[in-house]
Amino acid sequence: MHKLIVDNLYKSFHDHAVLKGVSFTAQKGDVIAIMGSSGSGKSTLLRCINLLAVPDDGVIQIDEQIMRFHPDHKTYLSNQEIAQLRREVGMVFQQFNLWAHMTVLENLIEAPIHVLKQDKKATIEEAKILLRKVGLESKINRYPSQLSGGQQQRAAIARALMMKPEIMLFDEPTSALDPEMVGEVLNVMQQLAMEGMTMLVASHELGFAKRVANQAIFLDDGKIIEHGETLTMFTQPKTERFRRFLKAMEH
Repeated sequence: MHKLIVDNLYKSFHDHAVLKGVSFTAQKGDVIAIMGSSGSGKSTLLRCINLLAVPDDGVIQIDEQIMRFHPDHKTYLSNQEIAQLRREVGMVFQQFNLWAHMTVLENLIEAPIHVLKQDKKATIEEAKILLRKVGLESKINRYPSQLSGGQQQRAAIARALMMKPEIMLFDEPTSALDPEMVGEVLNVMQQLAMEGMTMLVASHELGFAKRVANQAIFLDDGKIIEHGETLTMFTQPKTERFRRFLKAMEH
């Protein structure tokens, strides 16, 4: 993956415009913090990039794969194109989304074996390595209900990594967690960033954004109000709106 380009993206639900012309580029290895109040469009933006929501207008490009969306003619992407995109783009949700009837190991190997048609034995070995990486090797045969929220989210990250994505999208990955579990998930994400994974992270964890993200985007009412180098944005906010947001987040 060399880059992700999002160009002039629009998305409405019924008559409510959620994204109003969002554009940015992520180069390989970028970690972009996406900030904004609830309802600013952060989750919708990530869901559009992963095609869980189909944009109404605009362009998404991942390397050579270009997807153009237009309001006048519905964009029909083949199942193959969508599958290809989802292989490149892993997503971690607020509510872990693990399959409750499967063990941690089964959660990790299901898609690589059935979607990517990988060899089962080799896939189990890969899963064990990833579970060790996220500190869950001892939970390999547990079910999601037997794990803490932080453990479930780390298992969800490992499951997304099993597809060997080029980009990882995180949609408020710590907001459903008890405060003492937030750190264990952020540590795994920080490790991924240090290894050069391209990441887009919608989060209220401003400390994490400052430490790990090299770029930040501030969304307000479906538009990018500020976008730039993270530390510069935090220390010298250009807009009154972002300044107010930072102040509110400190309390």
